[in-house]
Amino acid sequence: MAQGFMTAFPNLQLTMDDIELRPEQVIYRWTFVGTNTGPEGTGKPVRFSGYEEWTFGNDGLVMKSSGHFDNDEYQHQLEHGVG
Repeated sequence: MAQGFMTAFPNLQLTMDDIELRPEQVIYRWTFVGTNTGPEGTGKPVRFSGYEEWTFGNDGLVMKSSGHFDNDEYQHQLEHGVG
């Protein structure tokens, strides 16, 4: 999935907004900014925020990663740009 975003948005910037440490989980909040100029891109700029939930195993490595963002808003921005 990450490679798809990197291809679609060659100038992408991902900014860490916040990080919340929990005993067995980390919440990583981010903002994504870029212009959809990759193959078959719309040429529209986007800016949207979301978060990742990372659950760690006993070995200290990420066991599960779950990403969240407003896909409807993302699709709207792909068509119309940042409003």
